[in-house]
Amino acid sequence: MASAPLKVCIVGSGNWGSAVAKIIGNNVKKHQKFSPLVKMWVFEETVNGRKLTDIINNDHENVKYLPGHKLPENVFIHRICDEITGQVPKRALGITLIKGIDEGPDGLRLISDIIREKMGIDISVLMGANIANEVAAEKFCETTIGSKVLENGLLFKELLQTPNFRITVVDDADTVELCGALKNIVAVGAGFCDGLHCGDNTKAAVIRLGLMEMISFARIFCKGQVSTATFLESCGVADLITTCYGGRNRRVAEAFVKTGKTIEELEQDMLNGQKLQGPQTSAEVHRILQQKGLLDKFPLFTAVYQICYEGRPVQEMLSCLQSHPEHI
Repeated sequence: MASAPLKVCIVGSGNWGSAVAKIIGNNVKKHQKFSPLVKMWVFEETVNGRKLTDIINNDHENVKYLPGHKLPENVFIHRICDEITGQVPKRALGITLIKGIDEGPDGLRLISDIIREKMGIDISVLMGANIANEVAAEKFCETTIGSKVLENGLLFKELLQTPNFRITVVDDADTVELCGALKNIVAVGAGFCDGLHCGDNTKAAVIRLGLMEMISFARIFCKGQVSTATFLESCGVADLITTCYGGRNRRVAEAFVKTGKTIEELEQDMLNGQKLQGPQTSAEVHRILQQKGLLDKFPLFTAVYQICYEGRPVQEMLSCLQSHPEHI
């Protein structure tokens, strides 16, 4: 007797969630393993006098976060509950696309750990060089799925892979997730360099030194074995390069230098009110490093935090590069 098709639900509908919804909505039509109806949960908003849920359900377009791209007609939205814990079966599987970390009582907490604890289900992670608009436009790119249970990672690969969205599955899940968060700090540093007109050589140094700090941070804080090879996957060096040249963290950091506005003001002006991950992640990382007495080992991460939140002159980005431990 054939098993029932697997139901798919997407929680969140920003530009990345909507881009992934486009992939999933098309893929489930081709695989009998998955139910043909995809449900999406979203915070309700009003756009031009209409509910965003009504616009997506009827017009099949997220006009606020992913304008210009039609979503498949089998993707539907339900308003998100304040709390969905207890509503999800224990046999369900999850995959997080959130690029961030949290601070817990013992230091670092990964978003996947929080979801895993709250919902009691296995959580994989997907991280890579994936600018949402380019993914939605079906431009070729790669991504990485990290899964502690490899079989689950391969199932998500089946759900998500397309000819132009190529997936590698690895079991070094914590490192994959950490890459997705930490590269946003480096991208802010790269944006500062662009705002200061430092040139490509300096920006390359920021990327390289930032990658070294990412590797060092992972080795200190990941519970399991950290494979250097994971940093050569899309979630590592590829995502770092993409974000340092084309991502929103770089773009807003450049504007931070040129306009003199705060990060919060620029989020409103440039991101339609969406939050920027890089500065927030730098703050979480800074608190953790401070607790451990390790700030001097991570001068790039520290400088980004201090420039964003403590009024350190942005020109001091250069002195942090010149005196970096890698050069001593």
